[in-house]
Amino acid sequence: MNRRTLLQALPLAMPAGAALAQSDWPTRAVTIIVPFAPGSSSDIIARAMAQAMQAATGRPVTVENRPGATGEVGARQVIRSAPDGYTLMHAPISTWAINVALRPNLGYDPLTQLTRIMQTVRTPNVLVINSGALPANDLAGVLAWLRAPRRNASYSTSGAGSSDHLTMEMFRQATNTDITHIPFQGGAPATTALLQGTVQLSFQNLGSIMPQIAEGRVRPILITSEARSPLLPQVPTAVELGLPDFVVYSWQGFGGPPAMPAPLVERVHAVAAAGLRAPAVAGRLGELGFEIVASSPAQFAAFQASEIARWQRVVRAGNITVD
Repeated sequence: MNRRTLLQALPLAMPAGAALAQSDWPTRAVTIIVPFAPGSSSDIIARAMAQAMQAATGRPVTVENRPGATGEVGARQVIRSAPDGYTLMHAPISTWAINVALRPNLGYDPLTQLTRIMQTVRTPNVLVINSGALPANDLAGVLAWLRAPRRNASYSTSGAGSSDHLTMEMFRQATNTDITHIPFQGGAPATTALLQGTVQLSFQNLGSIMPQIAEGRVRPILITSEARSPLLPQVPTAVELGLPDFVVYSWQGFGGPPAMPAPLVERVHAVAAAGLRAPAVAGRLGELGFEIVASSPAQFAAFQASEIARWQRVVRAGNITVD
């Protein structure tokens, strides 16, 4: 989302002093690396969480942006850091899962080289159309239009390998439709292309596309959440419309360098989860379409593994490459 839209390995025995130090964390400034540019959803959520963490601990918690290579630059910086809880990372689904499925030459392994602390938030994607370019009112109408002879349909995304790209690829496979991918550098230009009619449809994060839906500039067709969103109660889910297992979220994760001791992970998790659940933070993120997850480290690890497996299946079926 753009700025306008959003404002273990634990040793069997540990010296008592080390355990005490971890329970006292933080005793100095903490840096949260965001491997994307300022204004990205990862950045804005991290800054909101950091502000709440700083207020709770009385220690500076700052966000440092290290964009590049779809999150690889920032992730590798975190991997090289000491596992002491003073360099952490907040990053999206691409850094934690999709990169593994898409990039065989990926220069890091998020399953073994990063400590998983928690999945922070999630938001569903919404299939939206430019009704002037694609005259339809519902999924049946969209599919009839797409399947017409000699149809030249295209969709915009925030970039190759993004959540919205792979969601549309999953949709294309599930509906047996032929739609040309037009990638952009971010959600804002992808939405602009849809508004201008350069493309006819797109999957976009709920929060980022809500202003255009509210203004009637795009028409929502379906949402990929488990249940209908209170922000769009009239829009059916993909599952309701007969697309089984089509539950997709764009999510964010919080972690750190490899080999962070378990007591430290628990302490960082407690502080960060409390920051996310602070009423001011949770309320604002909810207004923007984010659901607070704040899962346990074990839940995050299991979820991450399942997401990697899912997107590997989609990538293989679509023969998608970015390297």
